[in-house]
Amino acid sequence: MSEEPISMEELSEAVDESFTTFKDEDNIWEKMKKAMEEKEVLTITTDGTAVKGGVTASIDGHRGFIPASQLALKHVDDLSEYLNKELQVKVIEVDEEKKRLIFSAKAVLRDAANEEAAARLNALEPGAVLEGTVESIKPYGAFVKIDDDITGLVHVSQISVRRIKDPSAVLKEGESVKVKVLNVKDGKLSLSIKALQDNNNAEAAPDENRHVKIPKAEPLVQNFGDLLKGFKLD
Repeated sequence: MSEEPISMEELSEAVDESFTTFKDEDNIWEKMKKAMEEKEVLTITTDGTAVKGGVTASIDGHRGFIPASQLALKHVDDLSEYLNKELQVKVIEVDEEKKRLIFSAKAVLRDAANEEAAARLNALEPGAVLEGTVESIKPYGAFVKIDDDITGLVHVSQISVRRIKDPSAVLKEGESVKVKVLNVKDGKLSLSIKALQDNNNAEAAPDENRHVKIPKAEPLVQNFGDLLKGFKLD
């Protein structure tokens, strides 16, 4: 079933309604406040009935609420897929006065996705050649998207072997490009298009650091006598 978008006021009313049977037998509020401060990952079980704007869930016999926007990384159309389901969540709101306890499964999933992306980013080695899409263009360069979680910067000085002032004069958003990894530092990926252009033109481009002396040609032999000169016969 597809959920209709709801206003913040309607969401607030749905949250309040979900706590009408909330228990408070062992000071769950203090536990949840601590869990939120420490960003603890909790395991909860959702109830069998969806409410407007999300689902309710139980933890230690107590009830909390997970808004539809906090169930997954992407938009959730069918809340029934999340009923009677065990989820890992973080506490994102604790309000003892209003008896509100809000969980987020999305926060846990986002952390896991960020960790995975960081691991893949750090695994990239300088010199690796990748394919990507120009995501956005700035005056100082272009951001190239390698996949859903990894984006790197091609500085304006690394776009072309020709000197350019405006990256948009060479690239356009949505364009597919090949890039070379320059380095990965502090979670940032530096890329180069220019480096691959240099490689493609390597045979035509002179190497200023390499000096080669061409051997001097010997004079042509004029006759048989000339050929025997320099030989000592016994």
